[in-house]
Amino acid sequence: MFAEPWQAQTFALAVKLSDAGYFTWKEWAAALAAELKAAADRGEPDDGSRYYEHWTTALEKLVQAKGLLNQAALVERKEAWADAYRHTPHGKPIELNAEKSEVKSQKSERR
Repeated sequence: MFAEPWQAQTFALAVKLSDAGYFTWKEWAAALAAELKAAADRGEPDDGSRYYEHWTTALEKLVQAKGLLNQAALVERKEAWADAYRHTPHGKPIELNAEKSEVKSQKSERR
């Protein structure tokens, strides 16, 4: 079912957020359907190879629409992960610097 661990994590996050009442499964299904349609409209192949990328994008959009996360915080978190993986030796687990991430997060909230 999952080719990579992040796919299972994204799936689990969507389920957990829905179970916690942040959005209904019907809202989730509509968000995913809209993202899949947008991908088709862009001419992306419907071969399943990017399914969980679309799942992730739909989840990002839905949590932003629900006010659970703002765009600036999302961009900063993605940048922090990119910086972390660029500076992690091959074969080692990627870890975010929690202190650095927290400082950036607090700055975003003030904007």
